Amino acid sequence: MVKRFYPSQPVVGVGAIIVCDGKILLEKRKGEPGRGKWSVPGGLVELGETVEEAVVREVKEETGLDVADPELIDVVDNIVRDEKGEIKYHFVIIDYLVKVRGGEVRAADDAEELKWIPLSEVEKYDLTKTFRFFLQKNRGKLEKFNSCP
Repeated sequence: MVKRFYPSQPVVGVGAIIVCDGKILLEKRKGEPGRGKWSVPGGLVELGETVEEAVVREVKEETGLDVADPELIDVVDNIVRDEKGEIKYHFVIIDYLVKVRGGEVRAADDAEELKWIPLSEVEKYDLTKTFRFFLQKNRGKLEKFNSCP
């Protein structure tokens, strides 16, 4: 089991960017870090799993959607220190654009709620710090992308 809280080394995670008709699929996080905030579906890479396999699996577990063709878009660090300056969390998050191949959207696993949000309105939501940074850096790419057939 990977130690997420006060880890001895960085933890590798993946995020899935799913954009359909100008709307991005966001999830309200059930767990820490970022409980109650909005981000993209994703999670940790399991031992023996490629990052591409991880993003496909995590999307299925959290949203019910079947996705394919992961395309690397960005890598984001999430390093959180406590009051004493010790590393409380250290995630390296690899974000992928993915194509929807089927399934039905339903919140499960670590997703409290799922919502399709117009790209123009995303920043009005209470986003995780790392997703807000990712969005500001990659907005132009996201506006040109379409995950749905």
